[in-house]
Amino acid sequence: MVLPNPLLRLQCGVNSYDWGKIGSESAAAKFAAATPSENLTIESEKPYAELWMGTHPSNPSKDFDSGRTLLDLVESNAMLLSPSVRARYGAKLPFLFKVLSINKALSIQAHPNKTLAEQLHAQDPRNYPDDNHKPEMAIAITDFEGLCGFRPLEEIAHFLANVSPLRSLVGDVADSFRTTVQSSGSDSSDNATAQNKRALRSAFAALMQSSPEDVASAAKSLVSEAESQGAAFAGGGTESTSGETLAQLIIRLNKQFPDDIGLFVLFFLNYVTLSPGEALFLKADDIHAYLSGDIIECMAASDNVVRAGFTPKFKDVKNLVDMLTYNYAPIDEQKMSPTEYPYAVLNRTAYSSGSEAILYDPPIDEFSVVRSVLKGNGSKVTFDPIDGPSIIICTGGKGKISVGSKTEEIKEGYVFFVGATAELVMESEGESGDEFITFKAFCEVEDHSNGA
Repeated sequence: MVLPNPLLRLQCGVNSYDWGKIGSESAAAKFAAATPSENLTIESEKPYAELWMGTHPSNPSKDFDSGRTLLDLVESNAMLLSPSVRARYGAKLPFLFKVLSINKALSIQAHPNKTLAEQLHAQDPRNYPDDNHKPEMAIAITDFEGLCGFRPLEEIAHFLANVSPLRSLVGDVADSFRTTVQSSGSDSSDNATAQNKRALRSAFAALMQSSPEDVASAAKSLVSEAESQGAAFAGGGTESTSGETLAQLIIRLNKQFPDDIGLFVLFFLNYVTLSPGEALFLKADDIHAYLSGDIIECMAASDNVVRAGFTPKFKDVKNLVDMLTYNYAPIDEQKMSPTEYPYAVLNRTAYSSGSEAILYDPPIDEFSVVRSVLKGNGSKVTFDPIDGPSIIICTGGKGKISVGSKTEEIKEGYVFFVGATAELVMESEGESGDEFITFKAFCEVEDHSNGA
């Protein structure tokens, strides 16, 4: 079968996990419901967590018109992916595109690198369902908060000195950690950094090896201090996270996961807030936990997660402690800096209205994402053909999407697949204050087959 036009509207599945937003409050649910399906009726009391867009077999997208899975279509139509993408990644999309709607904390976790993923999948395929790595990027579509990466060491040392329930769990290792930080915490030489990482690993491992009984007892003391001390909690906090913010976080998270080890991991990790359009990139083996908000997420096509807190699911503390990079840095160093996308042309209306096409380009090959904001009516963006596939989702407003002679309506929640080497055009419809917002995930592999 040869498709006449590589523009396909997709029907995408939404997963219900306990941490998802409830009913139509969930962006994932609203977007899924925008495309009619006999299998989906949004229930007002049910949590909806993730909308999946792609070819991953756990929840593959379908062509809206034919009902065939996108995986089936790209397997049987080689040119939809491009020869270079197909040669490198096989007959499937190399990325998984998602919308996450987070009502309460989802697990403290990391995703394995490729080598570890292969080992874990071979040893425990039930908990690690594939052999791929899972670097991922999160772009906020509403206000978002999370825990991402280890804090600067001086901040962790501050908390070990000022939060007695935390110090009681870490034990004597807390003193040696603080001594290391005092002597080499600000030293950026290779030897000092290696020493600092060893000290951080020792302190984090000591915490994670605490018995459930000790954690439960310490958590009760921690919550009591948070409730009684307010802004003075945790020694008044740090420059990046105030005592008041930390106290509120502890109280809120304890209601979601009472007496959980995650309440203490919080003091090791950066607390981050993102406004719409701001983004984070998380490498394989980086620790993180999402706390609230709606985000666009793009990742290598994997469903591997190593969890250790804020979850009723399988916890794998040993592998988590062993796999982490123990990189430490202020959160601003972990935020992405998007740039203008050079292969998109705005028409005069779009240019004069302040419309834009912004590129989020992480340091991996499997995916990049372009966020387009077309303002008012008649703002148009034309994307140059690329040698790889794309998936587009509209998160706000409405307009038209065109490939060749085929033009489709696109509005909030609509998802489209665009095959390789196709020029893509989108145009806004609306009033002067309206914004037509889309996210376009894509993969393009440089072809060096001619020796260039």
